[in-house]
Amino acid sequence: MSLHKKASKKAVRNVEVIIPDKLYFRIGEVAGLCRLPAYVLRFWETEFPQLKPVKSSTGQRMYRKRDVESVVRIKKLLYEDGFTIAGARVQLREETKSERNQSALPFPMKPAVSVAHLRHELQQILHILSARH
Repeated sequence: MSLHKKASKKAVRNVEVIIPDKLYFRIGEVAGLCRLPAYVLRFWETEFPQLKPVKSSTGQRMYRKRDVESVVRIKKLLYEDGFTIAGARVQLREETKSERNQSALPFPMKPAVSVAHLRHELQQILHILSARH
């Protein structure tokens, strides 16, 4: 295979997947979006606990948007970054752990409007409204 063909093959792999704004995707749709065979997706379901599509009443796998995002991330880890399946599993676990450990936004120590001031403002509004009757 020539160098040009290798480069163009890699460029096709790096194409960003645009996920449509839908609630559910069938396995064939996900396979088409991610350019993967359906059997790979079924195998990944057994290997990655994050990938759990729900099944419809007919047994059809229904992937949610976050499932499709997980598939895209797994594909990148395995095919582009060179991770093994076990390594990708660990990497995904670490990423979700760090997302959970993000610190909460600090609340201001002193509220912008004091309760006493707010009560005074509401009493003034009540006085204005009662004066109209």
